[in-house]
Amino acid sequence: MQKSKSRLLLAGAAVFIITFSLVALFFGYTIIQKVPGSPIRIACIGDSITEISNYPEDLQAMLGSNYVVGNFGVSGSTVLLGTNRPYMAQTRFLDAKKFSPDIVIILLGTNDAKESFFGSIENFSSQYKLLITQFQLLPSKPAIWLAYPPPVYPNEIGVNNQNIFEGVIPRIAQVADELGLPTIDVYTALTGHAEYFIDGVHPNHDGAYLIASTVYYAIEANA
Repeated sequence: MQKSKSRLLLAGAAVFIITFSLVALFFGYTIIQKVPGSPIRIACIGDSITEISNYPEDLQAMLGSNYVVGNFGVSGSTVLLGTNRPYMAQTRFLDAKKFSPDIVIILLGTNDAKESFFGSIENFSSQYKLLITQFQLLPSKPAIWLAYPPPVYPNEIGVNNQNIFEGVIPRIAQVADELGLPTIDVYTALTGHAEYFIDGVHPNHDGAYLIASTVYYAIEANA
């Protein structure tokens, strides 16, 4: 019963958070329409926050059988190309394109905020656009959502929250504005909730559920 109440509270919080993202609905991007008998395919693109947090699995449970949610997260991956694990150089990136998604959720940027990579942050916007273009060119013509990465708390992984807030998120917002794409504010949803993280960076089950809820309300509002 306690767990159920917790989930209801998390889902309720997500309703308030997602209203900030829904402003994008007024900018005219394509509404997803389900082909009768064919589930809508959602590709979750990201780093370890996507790969191991179970948020795509929670999202699948929320959306039900009319959707197929694919987890294409790669731990340690970045938007930036000059790192040891750029997302576009990973096999899962190719797998995501072969998945022929109708919707793409991009939740990247946490690893780009590491001190060892942040010196190249000026390249983030152009390389983020390149990643987006790779999905826009797919025959399935997916709707693309850009998610702000969650905040980070004291950690031993080398991720700096100030770099996320002042460096990564403004660049994602700028790209979204320039390309007319909607955003999902995962950062605000998890701000002030250090208890939802295992190690200051990776969400626990409740944190993953809140991410999924925030994404869910964005998708449902556009269904």
